[in-house]
Amino acid sequence: MAGLFGGGATRGEMARQLRVGVIGAGHFGRFHALKVAASPRERLVGIHDPDQARAAAVAAEAGGAEAGGVPALALDDLLERCEAVVIAAPAEHHFALADRALRAGRHVLVEKPIASTLEQADRLAALAMETGLVLQVGHLLRYSAEHHAITGRITRPLYIEATRIAPFKPRGTDVSVILDLMIHDLDLVLAIVDSEIVDVDALGAAVSSQHEDIANARVRFANGCVAAITASRISLKTERRMRLFSEEGYLSADFVKRELTMIGRETGLPLPGTGGFRREVVRWDDHDTLAAEHVAFAAACLDGAPVLVDAQAGRRALAAALAVTDGIAAVRALWETSGLVSPG
Repeated sequence: MAGLFGGGATRGEMARQLRVGVIGAGHFGRFHALKVAASPRERLVGIHDPDQARAAAVAAEAGGAEAGGVPALALDDLLERCEAVVIAAPAEHHFALADRALRAGRHVLVEKPIASTLEQADRLAALAMETGLVLQVGHLLRYSAEHHAITGRITRPLYIEATRIAPFKPRGTDVSVILDLMIHDLDLVLAIVDSEIVDVDALGAAVSSQHEDIANARVRFANGCVAAITASRISLKTERRMRLFSEEGYLSADFVKRELTMIGRETGLPLPGTGGFRREVVRWDDHDTLAAEHVAFAAACLDGAPVLVDAQAGRRALAAALAVTDGIAAVRALWETSGLVSPG
C-alpha cells in the first residue's frame, strides 16, 4: 500500500495531514472536496465560492462526518486556514487565484488549463520556483490506468489518432471544446511523443455555444510523428479512442470499454501467418483517477515527491491547445477574406 501514498511515507508521515481548501464549488469543485474529505493524507478545512449557498451545500456534504463540519469561507479566511488549495473555478480565474495562493505561501493544485495565456503560465511557473511551492496541474489522464497501459508499451510513436466525443452538456461551455476536452488528449499525446510541435492544422466550429464545440487538429512534431485529434461535445454518443502506430507495433485503446489491443513482436499470443507478430489484449478495472491525483498532490506537498504534472507540463498542453485555437482562427479568417461561408 505504500505506493499509493507516494512510495516512501513512513507511519509517522502518514499521520500528518495536509490542510486543504477548495476554491470553487461547481461540478469539479464538489468532486475535489469529496476526495479531500475522504483522503487519509488530506484534511478539508473549508470551501470558497462566490455563490455562498452552493459553497455551503458542498461544505455540508463533504464535512458531514466531521465534528463541526466544514465551513464555507471567504477567500482570505480560507487561505489563512489552509496549507494548500485546489482551484476548481472557471478557467478564466485560474491565473488570478493560483497567483494569489502562491503569493500567500500555499501549495496549489489547479484544474486544467493552468491559465488563459502562456505569459500567465510562465508567471505561475516562475512564482512556484521562486517560492519552492508545489504547483500541480489537473491533467487527470496522467493518473489513469489507460495512460500507464499505453506509455508502458509505446515509446516511439509514428502516427496517433485520438477521438473524444460526447453529448452536449452546458457545463464546461465557458471555454472551447479544445480547452474543455481536446486538451486531455493533447496532454496525453505530448507525454507519449516527447518532441516539440512544429506545425498545427485545425478546423472547428461553434454550434451550441459561443466557443468551438467541435474541432479537429493535425499536429506535426519535430521527430516526424503526426497526431490527428478530434473532439466534440455535441455528439449523440460518448466515444474515447486512441490508435497508435509505432516502431513497437500497433496499439488500439478503447477508453470507454477499458480495453487495449497491441499487435507487436514482444508479448501476447502468436498470430499465425504474420511472420512472428503477437496479439496482446489488456483490460483494466475502473480506476479512481481523481483520488490518485490527490494522492500525488499530498505526496508532493508533504514528502517532497516529484510533481507528475507540473507547471511546465501544464504550459505545454496550454501551448498546444492555443496553437489549435489559432489554427482554427486562421482558417476562419481565410474563408472570410475569400468571401466564402466560414466553417463556424
